[in-house]
Amino acid sequence: MKVNTNFDAGNINCEAINDPTNLRFTIPNDTNSEFAQWFYFQLTGIQGQELTLCLEQLNKTAYPQGWLDYNVCASYDNETWFRIPCQYDQHNHTLSWSLTATSNAIFFAYFEPYSYQRHLNFIAKLNSSPLAIVEHIGLTACNNPVDLIRIGNHNAQQKIWIIARQHPGETMAEWFMEGLISRLIDQFDAISKVLREQFEFYLVPNMNPDGSIMGNLRTNSTGTNLNREWLNPSEELSPEVLAVRKLMLTTGVEMFFDIHGDESLPYIFTSGCADNKSFSAKQQHYEEKFETIFQQINPDYQTTVGYPKNHFSLESPTIATKWVGNQFDCLAYTLEMPFKDNANLPSQATGWNGYRSKLLGASLLTAIHQFKYHI
Repeated sequence: MKVNTNFDAGNINCEAINDPTNLRFTIPNDTNSEFAQWFYFQLTGIQGQELTLCLEQLNKTAYPQGWLDYNVCASYDNETWFRIPCQYDQHNHTLSWSLTATSNAIFFAYFEPYSYQRHLNFIAKLNSSPLAIVEHIGLTACNNPVDLIRIGNHNAQQKIWIIARQHPGETMAEWFMEGLISRLIDQFDAISKVLREQFEFYLVPNMNPDGSIMGNLRTNSTGTNLNREWLNPSEELSPEVLAVRKLMLTTGVEMFFDIHGDESLPYIFTSGCADNKSFSAKQQHYEEKFETIFQQINPDYQTTVGYPKNHFSLESPTIATKWVGNQFDCLAYTLEMPFKDNANLPSQATGWNGYRSKLLGASLLTAIHQFKYHI
């Protein structure tokens, strides 16, 4: 039996693999950081074996409560992913699961991965689309490009910004962006056509390519949490934010969405700008309208469960959504999806996954189309 992490976002520490019924692992920290939660690895040489795997020392991870009611993602071919029921021992801080291997190899991950190679392939597809313009607006510390996609009417005054994967382990965010962008460049989609005529979209599907490649949960290669850098980004620690923020100040922002995943809450929800001291009556009106519209359009989205008021009060000025809302007095949201499942519309076989994230992303365009009549 072998353990392999030599691929995009591969991440695990192997503690013991001598006994197939007692395979023990721990999760490494993010690069230059104390955060730990993302794992992704392959086991080979396992055909027909009864396996029991155990993640240990989960009290040292970034979000220990995220393991409650969590089921691991698994795949035999690294393409079709399913969930395996897990048992979380809060006393011993372990997560375990068992299976009989029906193939010689299997992958396990915290969530369905979105590889950097898939990112590059998608960017290549967009480069061939007459409806999209791809630009490299900056470089990371590891010299990977920060890819921006512009779609729509360049002469439109209203600019919509949507960014994703500031936290690289939140792979559902880039799945979301793939679904949204794929629909937006569909020449036969009537809603997309109207949106392209009225707005210009500025889209960053992966804010953190370095962390994505390295298998980090929350940080880039310098150990920096990008979503705490928006007040004072730097070339040394957060060149990704610096590049995006600089362009935003040039274009202006009419609507902003920052796409994320939440480790603990099994719901889809948004977090707006009500915590900002500058929160205006206009923004309050916009948030009320948008939330009503999005709930009507997509039942996956709800407003009952989310972050409490003042959840980010001390950090607010440094967070993308809060900074954008304060700077541009616009509709600005962080949109969160679960690592677990949507408790309101659960799927035991898959939990929340990449495909469902893509559908949610595509549906956001319908919500924007309806909301545009209120701005």
